[in-house]
Amino acid sequence: MSRIGKKPVEIPAKVSIAIDGQDVTVKGPKGELKMTVHPQISVKQEDGKLLVERPNDLGPVRALHGLTRALLANMVQGVTEGFQKTLIVEGVGYSGEIRGQDLVMKLGYSHEIVVNPPKDVSFEVEGRNPTIVRVKGIDRQVVGQVAANIRELRPPEPYKGKGVRYSDEVIRRKAGKAGKTK
Repeated sequence: MSRIGKKPVEIPAKVSIAIDGQDVTVKGPKGELKMTVHPQISVKQEDGKLLVERPNDLGPVRALHGLTRALLANMVQGVTEGFQKTLIVEGVGYSGEIRGQDLVMKLGYSHEIVVNPPKDVSFEVEGRNPTIVRVKGIDRQVVGQVAANIRELRPPEPYKGKGVRYSDEVIRRKAGKAGKTK
């Protein structure tokens, strides 16, 4: 039995949920998110909680049960608190800067790289420290994908640690080339 799927999703007072067949819409103070639930999974709202149910105990259906509940919980958290990923830019001359809505990255290339934010995603660079970039938004999947795309512009290398990494990521360092011995 899926223990995650059985756990009800608490609905805060500021959040309203509309269930129309297999479509679930979550509205909150930060925005609105929509999701279409798999046909084998049913979603009900009772006593300020969302309940996710499944028809049988087959493996794929059990997996969908837990996944659906987790996605709904992320939607509720996104419209109330939002999500954030923090990236650290390491390297001499490497930095990030906000121009209008866009993020402009200087990553050691001959040109600056401009990253346009998708809908409902914003960038933030610490004022005195342009090496810390935050990606904020209400959709967890989109925030994670945008952060991964930024990291991909210059992945961290293992010798000096230069590049873009997540704030909680640990880069395993390698020793450089051994010197010549006689």
